[in-house]
Amino acid sequence: MFDGSFVVTIEVVPPQGSCPQKILSALESLAARPYYGFSVASNPVAKACMSALALCTLIRQRIRKPAILHVTTRDHNRLSLQGELWGARALGIETVMAATGDFVALGERHHTTTVRDVDVYDLVRMARQTGFNTGVVFDSRPETGGLTGAVNHLKRKAAAGAQFAVTQPIFDRMAADELAEATRDVGIPIIMGLLPLRTARHAEFLNTNVSGIVVPAALRRRMRDAADPIAVGVDNAREMITTARERFGGVCIMPPFGHYEVLLDIL
Repeated sequence: MFDGSFVVTIEVVPPQGSCPQKILSALESLAARPYYGFSVASNPVAKACMSALALCTLIRQRIRKPAILHVTTRDHNRLSLQGELWGARALGIETVMAATGDFVALGERHHTTTVRDVDVYDLVRMARQTGFNTGVVFDSRPETGGLTGAVNHLKRKAAAGAQFAVTQPIFDRMAADELAEATRDVGIPIIMGLLPLRTARHAEFLNTNVSGIVVPAALRRRMRDAADPIAVGVDNAREMITTARERFGGVCIMPPFGHYEVLLDIL
């Protein structure tokens, strides 16, 4: 996956249901754009979606692009995780993202349990032993000032065998520079997360309610004042790609609410 070139991936959230045609058509429309492949989330925000492994396989069959499988300790015990990894290898997947997974909401815990009989370090080791290129998530916790602890956590993941990391979305050069400097000695490529903003309300919600994401006040003002806030979001995404080319190994673009069409302008 990393040959010294700048890597661009697109995060995909599987559909809630058994029909993949709408999302496959949307991804197919991007085929001519310059990017490496797709990064397929597994039950993001702890809500049931189509199997990430199934969607990875369908993407590879139809679009002929690499698909990175997200695997979480939240959803599987050790036996199931190993079976998932072996199955992914048999289906030709080469790269996985090992993650803890989002926490189940308090109101859902009376009928949804969390497994986690291995931790993320064990999962990284399992993935490497199964023959995968293995990435991890890097959450710098900017809202709590927890960067030092987060970097130490990332170093432990790298020591367990992680080969690259993807950050939470970053929205300005100052945050990008701080993160690049803090992770300079980790020893693995860092991929910048990039989330194109849609509306002022979207920006405010992310900043207020989503752990690990800070949308700078200046950008929130630009979104509020804009006649075309989507265009502002696209411009910001382009600016961040330019910044990432200077400081990081690539970007993982996370289209909001399934709006993959915005990538036609960004890419």
